[in-house]
Order: sequence, then structure tokens, then C-alpha cells
Amino acid sequence: MSTQIAEKKKSGGIRDLGKMFGGGQSTGRQFGILGALVVIIVFFQIATGGKTLDPVNLINLVNQNVYVLILAIGMVMVIIAGHIDLSVGSVAALVGIVVAEAMTNWNVPWPLAIVLGLLVGVVIGAWQGWWVAYVGVPAFIVTLAGMLIFRGLNQLIGNANTIPVPDGFTYIGGGFLPEWGPNTGYNNSTLLLGLIIAVVIALMEVRTRRKQTKTGSEKAPLWVSVFKVVILDAVVIYAAILFGSGRVGTSFPVAGVILGVLIILYSFITRNTIFGRHIYAVGGNSHAAELSGVKIRRINFFVMMNMSVLAALAGMIAVARSVSSGPQDGLGWELDAIAAVFIGGAAVSGGIGTVAGSIIGGLVIAVLNNGLQLLGVTSDKVQIIKGLVLLIAVGIDVYSKRRGGPSLIGRMFNRDKTQRADAAAEDQPAVVPTGDPAEDSSRSLTS
Repeated sequence: MSTQIAEKKKSGGIRDLGKMFGGGQSTGRQFGILGALVVIIVFFQIATGGKTLDPVNLINLVNQNVYVLILAIGMVMVIIAGHIDLSVGSVAALVGIVVAEAMTNWNVPWPLAIVLGLLVGVVIGAWQGWWVAYVGVPAFIVTLAGMLIFRGLNQLIGNANTIPVPDGFTYIGGGFLPEWGPNTGYNNSTLLLGLIIAVVIALMEVRTRRKQTKTGSEKAPLWVSVFKVVILDAVVIYAAILFGSGRVGTSFPVAGVILGVLIILYSFITRNTIFGRHIYAVGGNSHAAELSGVKIRRINFFVMMNMSVLAALAGMIAVARSVSSGPQDGLGWELDAIAAVFIGGAAVSGGIGTVAGSIIGGLVIAVLNNGLQLLGVTSDKVQIIKGLVLLIAVGIDVYSKRRGGPSLIGRMFNRDKTQRADAAAEDQPAVVPTGDPAEDSSRSLTS
């Protein structure tokens, strides 16, 4: 009892700061890669003479990389569940050509064409999910076959030609928030969006602290919450000003709004629903999850189908931005999405990862691509640098696991706690646990 009291009293400094985003193994990695992203942005901002944070460049950066970030949202759920999906680029290309054909040659209105594209994604995802979940074929093999099949169908349907899309459809990939109200020198829609997000961040933090107080759970000190809200709101307002101050006719991209809605939705699903916790349980220990009553086949089926639906959406957004669909669409997208997830802190073995971390990892790749291009680095060297970043990120994860720690950043925040827990475990007698081991395993994975 005295040890627990002493542990609660021992806080402050960097240990309390580590609770800013909740603490824990996955959060430690996320916190570290977020710091790396900030460093990369500052470096390129200085190296490029201020071009990195130029409004025009930021708008282009979002439009050029939103499809990878959407794919990363679905891919992190696949990887958490212990699988991999190599077909997302081909699925996006196939849906893109089907939608373009439907609007151009079949006279389908573009809103119905979007629905058609999503339905195609559902069918493809159900096909692959059935093989993985109910037949038992490894996802690597199923999606490798899918990569070949759907790429071939893309070229077959489109006859390896480029098919244009109508102007109305291009709004989801190349459109911007509208202008309205008085002339403030900025896009008022973008400023309003930033203000709403800033208020929501503050209200969510207040709600979280009230919930923690009501349930009696441990919460970060008040100064940490205030610091978190101030920093996040400052970033949001600054970003809104940058995006709203671009050239006339531009503002925050519509594709970015779609991405933001998906981030909120899937963050809620993975963090606050039973289904989301089951995904972590399946990836962490499938046998224990099955013993605790988790419907493993349903989980595997859903994550594969969901991935294809998001790939379909990403493909349509990319086609809308480029105003046409062609045989080269989607090439290499799966590699960027997978890299974003692993750089963002997901574990190679599954069971660990977050939507927010994957978005941060995707932004690291996006800023690297953009900054190196602004510096005039050739594409071959860009590929080499991206490969090294991915290798180092995964290497750190593997090395940390061999050493018995969650991550370098996580160990920095939790070193003392881990040592006390190990010492306490050594003093305990070796007894068989009385609870359900599967339930305990699942709970530990999702806490």
C-alpha cells in the first residue's frame, strides 16, 4: 500500500509531460515520432528558406498525400490485427477506372458514381476477407494475388487508356472550402474550421478530465492538460491562418476535410468501442482472444473489407484530383501506407498501433518527400532516404522488444515504473492465476 502511495506521489517533470497524450507503450512511440515530425518540418523550413510552410506548398502537400493518409487509417487496423494488405494500390486503381468509366461512358451522375465506387470496394473487401477469415489463406498471399488480379482488371476495363472525369466529381479531390462573409484577407471557412477545432480540443480535454475524476482513474496534472490544449490550439490556429492565406480561390482542401472526418471516426472506433479493443486482442494474442469469446473470423473479415473500402475512397479522391483515371494509378501506394503505419509506431507482430500515430508517420513521409523535392534532391535519392527511415523505425521497435522495453521514448517515460514492477514481481510467489488468462491478455493489450 505504501509503495502505491509513493508511486502516485512521485511525479512531475518529464514523467508528467509523458501523460500529455495518455501515456503507455503505443503513446510513447507516437510522442517520439511527433517530435521527429516537428524537427523535420523545422529543418526543411530553414533549409528551403521558408518554402515548406508556405501556404501554397502546404495546400499542395495535403492534396498530394491525402490518399496515403486515408490508406494508412485502414492499414493500421489490418496490421494491428496481425495481417498485411498489398493490394490497396491496385484496388484504388480498379475503383478509379470503374468510376471514370461509369461517369464518362455510362452517363452515371457523379454522386451515384461515388456510391458505386464504395460498393465495388465493399465487394472486393468481402472477397479478400472471405479468403483470409473463413478459408484461412494468409493475408499476405490473398492480397498479393489481389494486387495482380485487380491491376489486370484495371487495364482490362480501361484498355490501358486514360479516362477523364467530369468537373463535378473533381471537387472531392481538388476542391476547396468556399469563401463567404466579409473580406478579412483570409478564407473565412478555413478560419472558422480552425476555430471550431480549437474549441472542440479544449472541450474534449475538459470532458476527459471530468470522466477521469468521476471514475476515480489516474489523470495528468492540470498544468499538463492546459499545456496540451494551448499547444494543440496554437498549432491548429496557426495552420488555419496558413491555409486560409493562400492565393485567391484556394483554402483548406475538401480532401483534407474528408481525411479529418475519417481520423475522428476511426480513432473513436479503435479506442472507444468493444470492436476496436477486439482488433487489438486478435493481433496481440489470437488464441487468448478466441478463448475470451472474441469473434476472430468476423474481426479479420471486417478489417480486410474496411481496408478495401478506404482504398476505394482514396482511389476516387486521387482520380478526382488528377481529373482522369489511368493504368498507372495506385502504383506503390501500398508501400507508402505500410511505411506510414510502421513509422507511426505500429508493431511488426501486431497488437500495437494507433490511427493518430499512423497519420503522423504518413506526414513524416509526406514532409520528407516534399522537403527533399524543394531542395532539388533527385527521386532515386528520395527513395533511398525513405527506405532508410523505414528501416531505422522498425529496427528500433525490434531492438526495443529484444531488450524487453516498449520503445526508447516509452522507456524514458516509464523506466522507474517498470523497474518497480519487476522488483515487485520477483517478490511474489509463483502461483497459477485465478482469473481467465485470455481475458487478462486481452485486457492488457487494450489498456
